[in-house]
Amino acid sequence: MNEPGRFDWSLVPSFLAVLDAGSLMGAARALQAQQPTLSRHIAQLEAQLGVDLFERTGRGVQPTAAALALAEAARQMASGAERLSHQLQQRALAQQGRVRISASQLAACYLLPALLAQLQREEPGIQIELVATDAVSNLLRREADIALRLFRPEQTGLVARKLGELAIQACAHRDYLAQAGAPRQPQDLHRHCLVGYDQNEAILKGFAAAGLPLTREAFALRTDDPVAYGQWVLAGAGVGFMPRFWVRHQAEVVALLPGLPTPRFPVWLVVHREIRGNRIVRRAFDFLAQRIPAEL
Repeated sequence: MNEPGRFDWSLVPSFLAVLDAGSLMGAARALQAQQPTLSRHIAQLEAQLGVDLFERTGRGVQPTAAALALAEAARQMASGAERLSHQLQQRALAQQGRVRISASQLAACYLLPALLAQLQREEPGIQIELVATDAVSNLLRREADIALRLFRPEQTGLVARKLGELAIQACAHRDYLAQAGAPRQPQDLHRHCLVGYDQNEAILKGFAAAGLPLTREAFALRTDDPVAYGQWVLAGAGVGFMPRFWVRHQAEVVALLPGLPTPRFPVWLVVHREIRGNRIVRRAFDFLAQRIPAEL
């Protein structure tokens, strides 16, 4: 039972509706409620306050002095509740929207899918658009909200955070190694079928740094498409060179030659300075900044 002087705040809208309408019937129409329900609310409020709020007349109800004394405070409370409801609604809407993320084909296909799926589960109101391209999306022209890049941007107006380094790992499918054997040292690679890049010289530069200068022709299979490259390795075509995060998630692929000095690329998360304050973009940026380093 409620203590005297204390009442249920949820009864206030019914009290104000009856006060403004001058009758239970009119208040019921205004609130789209049942007249017996409002009558019960008023009776409950009177019981809780220990005073009569309305006098029943033939034409409706008349507020008592106690009701008039409570009216201003009740209206202030109703106005505050309305403001609070509006703020909560605006906050909920702020968590709904779209974020467009640009990344290389390699990152878009192998690094980001699981992470972005987790972000969407945590924030179901956020719609995520992933642009898989090796072309540099122009954040200044708003072609994307967030970009994952392997170089630090030079343009002013962008905010960049270094997340770590993408390391390349020599690897091969178990089926290939069962037939060709596993290379024990870098020199053994000469007798293996190698999967390389076509126009991209990153692997050639990595071998040169290791003291193993190779020509483009040393690689029997060549492509610059990261998806096709990964599929060649998964098909057991030969020894390839893929990001360590990719190798780690392939149960049938074996990491090889851990001491081989393969290329390492810095990974930057970039956002336009002006939209960093957008709640949706900020949430996605902070999420990726927290999760990607562990994957790298």
